[in-house]
Amino acid sequence: MRDGAAPSDSGGTQAVARALSLLSLVGRGGAQGLGLAQLAAASGLARPTARRLLLALGAARMVEQDRMTRRYYLGPETYLLAGFAAERHGILHHARDAMVRLAKDTGDTVLLTVPQDDHTLCLERIEGDFPVRTHALMRGDRKPAGVGAGALAILASLPPSEAQALLDRVAPLVGDLMPGLVSDLARARAHGHALNPGRVVPGSWGLGVAIRWPDGRPAGALSIAAIENRMTPARQADLAAALHREAQATAARLAGPDPQRRTA
Repeated sequence: MRDGAAPSDSGGTQAVARALSLLSLVGRGGAQGLGLAQLAAASGLARPTARRLLLALGAARMVEQDRMTRRYYLGPETYLLAGFAAERHGILHHARDAMVRLAKDTGDTVLLTVPQDDHTLCLERIEGDFPVRTHALMRGDRKPAGVGAGALAILASLPPSEAQALLDRVAPLVGDLMPGLVSDLARARAHGHALNPGRVVPGSWGLGVAIRWPDGRPAGALSIAAIENRMTPARQADLAAALHREAQATAARLAGPDPQRRTA
């Protein structure tokens, strides 16, 4: 290998990282899609650079651009790859029926959250039929560990020393929420489910229960979000029982033929 190869490789790595960042942003644009200016602003890239990378992603069928609106959407190749990944990283596949049942039975919003390094990611959101909803967490949203009912349930299911180390790392991101989060974490450990009493958005409450792998580690969490007056103590008990039931059913499906599988 020539001595001059390293700088070129570094530039190539940067281009790949930028392209993947754009791909992620396009995915989070969902059914609305995103325009070039939005993607450039969100990624911090100059518009010509963003366009060049989007053209490359389009050539690979990873993204596509609507000819009328000029907005970008995920392309057919991402759908194909998602299908290949579903068997290994398929917590959404295994949890969807549970989420639908919970939304139907409670009328509230049901969320599926998974751990992602020092953060959590909302994989799915299913609405119930109650007309007043909370929008504190949407599909694709990424939050620091412990922020939100599902994230808190995941944190509470970790060994205390590991959870504390994680809290220490996200402290700069959590800021003034930290004292309440620590109190909520202790409560979650004592009660077996997490309660978010409007910490993130006032009036938007949530209950969460971890989904565990056979070894006890958290694979993710199911949570129910509702406005404050639908989270009375008596109803909290009913919702927590339903969440535990569906989390256990999802965990049993995850264990499946290969209990060593883990989500990313």
